[in-house]
Amino acid sequence: MSKPYIILELDRPRRLRYGMNALVTIEELTGKPISKLDLNAVSIKDLRAIIYAGLVHEDKELTPEKVGELIDEHGDMENVAKKLGEAMTAAFGKGKGSGPEAVNRE
Repeated sequence: MSKPYIILELDRPRRLRYGMNALVTIEELTGKPISKLDLNAVSIKDLRAIIYAGLVHEDKELTPEKVGELIDEHGDMENVAKKLGEAMTAAFGKGKGSGPEAVNRE
């Protein structure tokens, strides 16, 4: 069974998912281990990298810069941050029971 995902509305509905490859990408882009990331005190650069890592699985053409543009043009930072939190919670197994509308599986 694959990792759960959260729908993030940007230019289109996109599936925000944090599996093993996404977590490695976050560590590579931020230079920090996942265990040291504090999502309540993250830089904008790291936030963009984290969102990119969660989206690139379904669109290999994405870049961190393109994700920044999508958020600027179609996103609401408060909603993006909320969805990021939901996706991270789902990835680490604490999202079960939050309802089928919040966590999806492929």
